[in-house]
Amino acid sequence: MKQHRGFWHRHALSMASLLIVVSLTVLYYFSNQDTHLGSFFGNAIADWTGVLVTVLMTKYLYERGSAESKKPKGVLPSAVMEALREHSLSIFLVITGIGWIVAFRAMDATSKWGQVVGNIVSEWTQIFGLVLLTKKLIEVGSKESK
Repeated sequence: MKQHRGFWHRHALSMASLLIVVSLTVLYYFSNQDTHLGSFFGNAIADWTGVLVTVLMTKYLYERGSAESKKPKGVLPSAVMEALREHSLSIFLVITGIGWIVAFRAMDATSKWGQVVGNIVSEWTQIFGLVLLTKKLIEVGSKESK
C-alpha cells in the first residue's frame, strides 16, 4: 500500500538545498570576502545555487536525449510545444544564463557580489555543458549514462 507523503518529505532535497544557499548568502553578506572563509562562502553560493537549480529543473524540465533530465509523459498536440518541451531544460539554462551574464556585465567583477555572480555564470555554463554532453557521451559505470 502506497503511503501519501507530506510536502516536506517529498521536497526535502529542494528545501535543504535552498536553506544551504540562503545560509551561505547570509554568511557571505556578513563576512569579509578577502578572508579564506569569506571567499569560501562566495564560491559555495555559486556551487550550491547550481545544485539547487539542478535538483529543481531536472525535476520539472526535460532535455531530449540527456540522462540528466526527467522523461516526459505523452506527446503534446502542437509540434512547436513538443519541441519547446523537449528542450525546456536547455532553454531555461540559456535564458537564465543570459540574465546572469547581463547582471555580471553590469557589476564590478572584483566587487564582493560581482565575484559571486561571476561564479554563478561559470556554474551555469557547467550545468548547461553537462546537459549537452550527456546527450551523446557515456561514462562506463555511471547510472546516468545511456
